[in-house]
Amino acid sequence: MTKQKATLLLADGTVFSGTLVGAPGTNGGEICFNTGMTGYQEIYTDPSYTGQIVVTSTSHIGNYGVHPEEIESAAPCVAGIVVNSFSEVFSRLDASSSLQDYLVSAGITGIADIDTRKLVRHLRDAGAMNAIISSAYEGDLEGLQQELAQIPDMNGLELSSKVCTQEPFFFGEPTSSIKVACLDFGIKKNILRNLASRGVYCKVFPAKTSLAEMEAWNPQGYFLSNGPGDPAVMDYAVATVKDILGTNKPVFGICLGHQLLAEAVGISTYKMHHGHRGLNHPIKNLMTGKSEITSQNHGFNVLREDAENNEQVEITHVHLNDNTVAGIKLKNKPAFSVQYHPESSPGPHDSRYLFDDFVSLITKK
Repeated sequence: MTKQKATLLLADGTVFSGTLVGAPGTNGGEICFNTGMTGYQEIYTDPSYTGQIVVTSTSHIGNYGVHPEEIESAAPCVAGIVVNSFSEVFSRLDASSSLQDYLVSAGITGIADIDTRKLVRHLRDAGAMNAIISSAYEGDLEGLQQELAQIPDMNGLELSSKVCTQEPFFFGEPTSSIKVACLDFGIKKNILRNLASRGVYCKVFPAKTSLAEMEAWNPQGYFLSNGPGDPAVMDYAVATVKDILGTNKPVFGICLGHQLLAEAVGISTYKMHHGHRGLNHPIKNLMTGKSEITSQNHGFNVLREDAENNEQVEITHVHLNDNTVAGIKLKNKPAFSVQYHPESSPGPHDSRYLFDDFVSLITKK
């Protein structure tokens, strides 16, 4: 691959020079970092990363190519990628193509050959911020700064209605005895795989679907998915979750779905300094006293003070690194949620019992 120069400019004026990977051009978004050591394809296709440039802290990216089964959505969702060492050559025999070809076909611009450890340390100190990657503004920082100024702030940005399915679809076996309505805010395919493997027949609905439309299918439970953007501005979704709670049917929320459940019962959400993104985040289950190593990807969280003072809510899980709320359940409703990703993909499987808990809530009713 002939190397072309590229520039990464952060909103605080920090500049990194490197080489282009993916498609030539200029892409921008909120820059964040993921500390996972594997699973770059799953990360890049996770809809929760919509509008974000992802820095992968592991040194080598692209060395095992891409595989058609290792996707969380139909195409890469990231606004751009930042890597240390990028490999156009891949060694896995059953890979379908190189990561380079995959990124080019999706129009994703990235940058390589920069000190990602230095960049991650900077973001840990300075916090998440907007950034831009370009192969078209070599030496023209003023022009690049003007482009960067046009990128919207993630705080206050609603994205779920843009990335969710536009038409309902089914997943699983139609003969299954358990029917769950999944409200899609940017759902990952592995969530649906985990539900289907437990005998659940899913109907996935667009983010702005009304309760009446979902109830017409007569589901036995509701799932609130992960997704991108700021939950505090998703009034339509909070209203729908309130309606869902009124049915008294079991509810399970993951990540953004967790935040929306919290908002629906009066718990505020806030934007974190730099978020949690990686595969080795330690969580303590306060119900069992056991710890879990989890996969996480979120830049917003629920306010612990609100959760502790809410009589409807019990905190079930906490993040052991910073003591933030990682899970809640409602005392008067069959509803619970977690801030992390029990379906992993990539990541450890410590938390997949939560899908069993959800199915048990449904079958015991």
